[in-house]
Amino acid sequence: MPVWSSGPILSPRLKFWAKAGAIAAALLLLIAGAAVLGGIFRLDRPGPLQADTTIIVERGASLPAIAQNLHSGGVIDDDFLFRLAARFYRVSRSLKAGEYAFPARVSMGGVIDILVSGETVIRQFTVPEGLTSAEVATLLVEVEGLVGTIDGVPEEGSLLPETYNYAWADTRPDIVGRMQRAMTEALDELWPTRAEGLPFDTPEEAVILASIVEKETGMPDERPLVAGVFVNRLRRGMRLQSDPTVVYALTGGTGPLDRSLRSRDLRVDNPYNTYGNHGLPPGPIANPGRASLEAVLNPAETEYLYFVADGTGGHAFARTLAEHNKNVAKWRRIRRTINR
Repeated sequence: MPVWSSGPILSPRLKFWAKAGAIAAALLLLIAGAAVLGGIFRLDRPGPLQADTTIIVERGASLPAIAQNLHSGGVIDDDFLFRLAARFYRVSRSLKAGEYAFPARVSMGGVIDILVSGETVIRQFTVPEGLTSAEVATLLVEVEGLVGTIDGVPEEGSLLPETYNYAWADTRPDIVGRMQRAMTEALDELWPTRAEGLPFDTPEEAVILASIVEKETGMPDERPLVAGVFVNRLRRGMRLQSDPTVVYALTGGTGPLDRSLRSRDLRVDNPYNTYGNHGLPPGPIANPGRASLEAVLNPAETEYLYFVADGTGGHAFARTLAEHNKNVAKWRRIRRTINR
């Protein structure tokens, strides 16, 4: 009775090659494993970067482009291994755009962790108090790393001056929106704390007066006192007679006046001219800071009705026109001395 085998009978030669193939496959696996282990070891090895540096990963950049950028910047020494590692750990699609700070000698694994984290460099810019909206728009154009175009000049007085954080490639319209929300939030917080009996009825009017106070004095301690003078004048029906409102009438808020005010400027027919018109002007003349908003909502209680520069960066205050005229004469003498 014949006995059937369960598989083909291999000749000695075929058996040899089969055994050799198995050995070769095993060697290849060992080599591949060693290469993987070597690559993993290199991921944790200190990198070539000699000093802390920043690298920008552009939005939409491919993995090869990111690797080449890091290699060109000296952050990694092997862009092929970087690509291989990113794919091996399945994070090639998780590398986020932005500006990243890499410490000296950061490992390749550390580089990957930083890019996956999305913890980009935090930048800052400061909007000084008292800039007009046109001046703020110009400032934003000059801020490094911002992108996009502002569609028209923001409404005057709608931007809160302060220091803002941003990241590379944030957009200018988004920054404007943040500044406007910050102003709204400041008014929502401060308006309920206002003193009783103020000669204005709305937060918008508070911003108008605060913008005048902001342009009149750069000394923090004077703001409540200057606000008190203007509040007194409004209560008595006196014109505010504020020089910065005349400047705004002449420039439209596009920038500073390139000359000194002249007596005929005080007669310019413009609703912003508080020498020729009673009450508040129709809108703000700048973007006031929080301190000026606080000053007009809680002005100093004073009998002063006048003030003029005193030559020291501050102002001389007066209760009567006669006292004020003496202060004006003194200021004119100081100014003539300065201009000699």
